[in-house]
Amino acid sequence: MNSDNMIHFDRVNKRYPGGFEALADVSFQLQRAEMAFLTGHSGAGKSTLLKLIMLMERPNKGQIFVGGQNLERFPRRQIPYFRRHIGVVFQNHQLLFDRTVFDNVALPLEIAGVTPKEIGRRVRASLDKVGLLKKEKVKPITLSGGEQQRVGIARAVVNKPSVLLADEPTGNLDPELSEEIMQLFQQFNQVGVTVLVATHDLALVKQMRHRVLRLDHGQLIV
Repeated sequence: MNSDNMIHFDRVNKRYPGGFEALADVSFQLQRAEMAFLTGHSGAGKSTLLKLIMLMERPNKGQIFVGGQNLERFPRRQIPYFRRHIGVVFQNHQLLFDRTVFDNVALPLEIAGVTPKEIGRRVRASLDKVGLLKKEKVKPITLSGGEQQRVGIARAVVNKPSVLLADEPTGNLDPELSEEIMQLFQQFNQVGVTVLVATHDLALVKQMRHRVLRLDHGQLIV
């Protein structure tokens, strides 16, 4: 993935079946190694915008470039390879509660066919970054909400992605934990990862002093 702009939306529209227009004529650029927040009311189009970057949805109009690659021309069979460059953190963690913390974080590497020895090294490095190295053998159900979110972040970065996307990652956390999670994102950004966080926590956004992209009924308000 190479280009000065890591993410580039050029007049993007997304309309769902039934006529609901989730995004209307959205254009913006996010530089390589930039961190930004995506804000807006519930239903403003934040999740849709992230899904377009992940190729979980396709736009009806306009073009999207990630790392200089035009997503419109991306063949379906190559989507799994493309997604290895993108780490995703969800509000509800999407962890497997019947598996250990280690196994949860290892999952993307197992899917990618990484060797067991390399999996061990990279999973432990990721868990160390989020401060959970001592919890690798426990099941996520025994962890606090903040720790579960850290496991989700460790899993999102274990593939060393160029882009890290987060959809309301602090939605279920108290202010102190929310700040800790945002500091973690900032740390990944400082080592060159492009980070885009969708959130409605405006107080936290103000505190972090990064660029803000604001959506209102599918339109980007500049």
